[in-house]
Amino acid sequence: MRAANPRRAALAGLCLVTLALGGCAPQGAESTEVEGVAGASNPELATYPDVPVVADIEYGAADGQPLLLDACLPPDFDALTDPARAAIVVVHGGSWARGSKDDVAWRAVCQWLAASGYPAFALDYRLAPEHPYPAAIDDVGAAVEWLRDPEQLARFGIDPDRIGAFGGSAGGNLVSLLGTRGTGSLDVGSRVAAVVELSGPIDLTGVAVTDDFVPVQLAYLGCATEDACPAAVAASADTWVDASDPPFFVAHSTDEMIPLGQAKLFVRALRDAGVDTTFVTVTGTLHSIAMLDAGLKQRILDFYARTLAPKELPVAPATDAADAAPPAG
Repeated sequence: MRAANPRRAALAGLCLVTLALGGCAPQGAESTEVEGVAGASNPELATYPDVPVVADIEYGAADGQPLLLDACLPPDFDALTDPARAAIVVVHGGSWARGSKDDVAWRAVCQWLAASGYPAFALDYRLAPEHPYPAAIDDVGAAVEWLRDPEQLARFGIDPDRIGAFGGSAGGNLVSLLGTRGTGSLDVGSRVAAVVELSGPIDLTGVAVTDDFVPVQLAYLGCATEDACPAAVAASADTWVDASDPPFFVAHSTDEMIPLGQAKLFVRALRDAGVDTTFVTVTGTLHSIAMLDAGLKQRILDFYARTLAPKELPVAPATDAADAAPPAG
């Protein structure tokens, strides 16, 4: 693991006052604003009866317990005869302390991605406070490494060069760490080639969170107080940002439980490092996957289509057009 980025502390200090007002917008970042309306396209209400799910596959073990994931598979895909496809790991939310891979809404997300052509793998990870940081991110990384095992690549028809990640809320924090704290090529080990994060608490140092969220993150970090919590810096994804990181898609609501300033700081750090970054803000209070109306879902699929394209095909760089308003959903 690389050393923490020293410029992060300076950036956090610069934004300390304005964060409370949702300020400190990323330099040069164009953020799309769309209305967030829960409806028929929301994952809690979606079903995908044609998408098969292979449940409770063991991808590892830790602290004497198996680590399990569910594989959601494209209905039209034959791993033995079709070309290898990009895959996506799906990381649920729940304040790092609750939630499951097979919660109704998260199962729908896994099946939606599979219905869109991507073998998707929704995983469970060890939960706080019994298993504080870094247990959860270690498990997420282990799942990616497991997918790259030749046996699993053949079993599920996965291209090891094209593994992406999707997470929301606490899962957004975890996939952001997954994308930023590694080093080297994006096609080896636990590295991923693209990250979608929704409503993630990125900075856990206490600079940019609401008072009622502090006990939640202290339990996750295994700390008694904010003043004596060395894990907070290491568990903050913006600590690790550098130019080697994969493309990011960041979406956040304007008035939700995690302050919008969290996303703005993160996007600024990514773009300052030269990382390909798409940023969408959704008007309202919807949190995490509750934001997933038809328009946002299409934008995410467009992002994956661009960033997880086969390597032999040319991939256009991000442009201002990538931040144009999505079609009405």
